[in-house]
Amino acid sequence: MTQLPIPADLPDVTLNENAKVVLSRRYLRKGPDGKPFELPKELFWRVASHIAAQEAAFKGGKARVAQRAREFYELMTSFKFLPNSPTLMNAGTDLGQLAACFVLPVGDSIEEIFDAVKHAALIHKSGGGTGFSFSRLRPAEARVGSTGGVASGPLSFLRIFNTATEQIKQGGTRRGANMGILRVDHPDIIRFIKAKEREGELNNFNLSVGLTEAFMKAVDADEEYALVAPHTGEEKARLKAREVFSMLVQKAWESGDPGMVFLDRINRDNPTPQLGEIEATNPCGEQPLLPYEACNLGSINLALFHDENARDGVDWEGLKTVVHQSVRFLDNVIEASVYPLPQITETVRTNRKIGLGVMGFADLLYQLGVPYNSQEGVNLAEKLMGFIQDESKLASKALAEERGAFPAYAGSVFAQKQQGPYRNATTTTIAPTGTLSILAGCSSGVEPLFALSFVRNVMDGDRLVEVNPHFEAALKMAQAYSPKLMEEVAKIGSIKAMDYLPEDIRRVFVTAMDIEPIWHLKMQAAFQKYTDNAVSKTVNLPNSATQEDIWDIYWKAYEYGCKGVTVYRDGCKTSQVLCTGEGQEKIEGAGEDAKPKTVVRKRPDIVYGFTQKVDTGLGALYLTINEQDGRPFEVFATIGKSGKSITAKAEAIGRLVSLALRSGVEVRDIVEQLKGIGGEHPKFQKKILLQSIPDAVAWVLENRYLAGEKHASVHANGLVREVCPECGETLTFEEGCNCCKACGYTKCG
Repeated sequence: MTQLPIPADLPDVTLNENAKVVLSRRYLRKGPDGKPFELPKELFWRVASHIAAQEAAFKGGKARVAQRAREFYELMTSFKFLPNSPTLMNAGTDLGQLAACFVLPVGDSIEEIFDAVKHAALIHKSGGGTGFSFSRLRPAEARVGSTGGVASGPLSFLRIFNTATEQIKQGGTRRGANMGILRVDHPDIIRFIKAKEREGELNNFNLSVGLTEAFMKAVDADEEYALVAPHTGEEKARLKAREVFSMLVQKAWESGDPGMVFLDRINRDNPTPQLGEIEATNPCGEQPLLPYEACNLGSINLALFHDENARDGVDWEGLKTVVHQSVRFLDNVIEASVYPLPQITETVRTNRKIGLGVMGFADLLYQLGVPYNSQEGVNLAEKLMGFIQDESKLASKALAEERGAFPAYAGSVFAQKQQGPYRNATTTTIAPTGTLSILAGCSSGVEPLFALSFVRNVMDGDRLVEVNPHFEAALKMAQAYSPKLMEEVAKIGSIKAMDYLPEDIRRVFVTAMDIEPIWHLKMQAAFQKYTDNAVSKTVNLPNSATQEDIWDIYWKAYEYGCKGVTVYRDGCKTSQVLCTGEGQEKIEGAGEDAKPKTVVRKRPDIVYGFTQKVDTGLGALYLTINEQDGRPFEVFATIGKSGKSITAKAEAIGRLVSLALRSGVEVRDIVEQLKGIGGEHPKFQKKILLQSIPDAVAWVLENRYLAGEKHASVHANGLVREVCPECGETLTFEEGCNCCKACGYTKCG
């Protein structure tokens, strides 16, 4: 790829330590040895010059390329705006795929289904995430005319998509991420709602139920609604709407899955209904798209537009300038991107959708002294997003005058309402910014801060306390700052209960778990009001939240005009009910009183495994581990002759470990409990000191199944929490996805 030479006077990039780590791990180009050969300055110039080069395709644009390249470089390196990750990774490279979001159709035939699997693999390889609607597939047990057999239904094919993603993510530039959606009136909807009951199932998918206005009215009236076979249009059964809604609520309480999207509301905002109906979204739900459509996203850092001398404390003129620059940048990305399928290229260039969003909103509120959980905060959100929406439309209109309207404009709702013409069918989306916000040094998207202070483990075992800079400044101004206080805040993340701190500081510096659910929803609705597409936002709940709380959240999301909603009850995945098939054990409540029964898997007639000899201080231990689906299923520990006390103890350990495995307990949790238990006769095994038989069992399990893996859970506030597989720090769930604030890892790509 050719690019403009770097100007001698081009300013360097100023980066904080976190940004340096994230750039090195995720964005800088690397050689065969895996080491970066690109500097941050070279990365941003590579992207800026490649995106600016697209100006040459338009009348008079060739003369503006160098100027635009410098403008785009300054836009990004000031961190006032950043494009989505694939653009930073791939612009100016041979791969050249710059979009983050794709939706693929899944038709009701084997050929169409496996075309979608293949196309998804190509997209994942190129760095994109995919969304699918499985609503067109005939239900399980339906007749297949061509063979006379019966269909296996959406869930069986969803598992095939999940398995394919698992393989692709090993060699792709990013981990594959998917969204799977099924309409609430599909005959297999109950199976779909229960699909992730067992933790670890469909781990490469977010799931959402597509709710309709008719269904929500049936819930409100406590009526039945029809399940309709998509391939025939026939009514197959009727269900009580409230019972289905209650099941959705229960599953969200247990595990956070599935979420919900309001399909009719999404399609009311479909700008090009003449091209088809929107059935699916991208993996985090903020980007509804037509089949074979893609969207490139970017975010403005609102934290940098604080001006205490300006109206409302916001630099509106500066924000206007950046909005117009960002819209031009994103429109150029459409020209620059090399899409993985010709159908995608055609659809993208027909609609030219872009999604400009924001990050750093919580930081801006801190600077303004406005609580997130206040009407003042909600009003500011509406004003900011309304301004960005208006200016992005003006910028798109100006580009249409310069370059022409998007090709589908003539049949769009804009033409019908005599608006435009516009260059882009959509201009705004509130997308997740987990990694981008680390680069920019600001809060993620429109989320509140998850913690005001936290401890990061750095090299050589050192621990570094990191503090939100606006919080630190406020404490110093109030003469309340101390390193010891920061250590205390880092333990719990919040200052809500620290009544010895000034009241105005505790009122303003709230965090995600301090905020009542209603304010999360009001904030999401405020941004949604002026966003073309949708808003990526999580309603965070304490572990003590009840199913009634979630029912209320879901219903208010519908009433407030949200296009979807994601809830996450703190620690819910670790208390998830274990169940198989229809043998579901329900939890009627929450907290410590909930006592779900564990379902122990039955032993099949034939299992295969291996036996490993381990030298211990008490003699040779023979450990047999039998597996099912590549996972340990049972353990037999034998040492010495039958009848001896040590033999009985080894057998007991094996039986208990087997029971745990067959009950769904994770290997890593078993290892954590057994590893390091001391004994009277420790002995070295391959340079590792094995202290006892339990320690030896843990050593074999860890080496076989957890090789190279960080410990997968940590304990905080009495709850087991997931940790980052790359750096070991605690993961937070926000913007619809698990993400790491330390290194930028995100499960959703």
